[in-house]
Parts: sequence; structure tokens; C-alpha cells
Amino acid sequence: MDAIDREILAELQKDGRLTITELADRVRLSISPCHRRLRALERDGAISGYHAQLDANVLGLTFESLVFVTMHTAERITLDAFETAVATIPNVIQAQRLFGDPDYLLRVLTRDLSAYQALYDEQLSALPGVQRLSSTLVMKRVVENRPLPL
Repeated sequence: MDAIDREILAELQKDGRLTITELADRVRLSISPCHRRLRALERDGAISGYHAQLDANVLGLTFESLVFVTMHTAERITLDAFETAVATIPNVIQAQRLFGDPDYLLRVLTRDLSAYQALYDEQLSALPGVQRLSSTLVMKRVVENRPLPL
């Protein structure tokens, strides 16, 4: 990957809907070489997909919580069961396994506090292997959807 490939990626991170003509113009290439590079970046996995970025607030998902999960045990079968189950909960928009304590961090979006409470009581607390859940509410997002540093 060279500087031109990184420039292509940077432009696409800013606007994934660029036409190949617009992209080629922005990175100062003709259309054919730009298109070849773009296809190579897709084929090699540097570009894993394209998506629309939605506004959660506009869609009524205004309650955001970070949930710290401590597991009973670190046995592989328990962790696999937890990870499989948590992946089925649509309101968990991000889940990360951590080093140390706690074991996982979940980012959860719901429409309001009562919806969060129902999700917490009915689904999160019933996840396999969970010893303890600890939630904190997001007051304000300071940095989000930042492009990868290329």
C-alpha cells in the first residue's frame, strides 16, 4: 500500500458515495488506474464494505449506556456462549473483550430509560456466564466515527 492508496482510503472515509470519477479527481489519477487501485483495495480487504451512517437521535435512540461485564469464569466455552448471545441483541451496537477487569465493554442504545431497563433485566442480565454488570450513562459524545489514521 502506497501513499496514493492511503489517499484513496482517506477520501472514501470522508465520503463513501464518491463516484469513481470524483475519487480519481480528488487523488489526481485518471479513472482507469484509480478504479484498478480501488478494486485491489476491496479485494485485499482494506475496504471491507460500504454503509450509510445513521443518526441515532433522529431515529429515536437517545439513551446510550456503556455496560461493563465481569464474567464468572474465563473458560473458552463460557466466553464463546456469551459472545454468541450478545451478538444477537440488536441494541448492543458494539461489544469489546478487554484485558483485565472488567471482561467486556458493551455500547448499548435504546429509546429511553424504561427501554434500557427492560433490555437490562430481560436480556443483558441473562447472558451466559455473567457475574456482574455495571452501567454508566453517556453524557456526551466527544469523538465518534473518526476516520482511521492513515
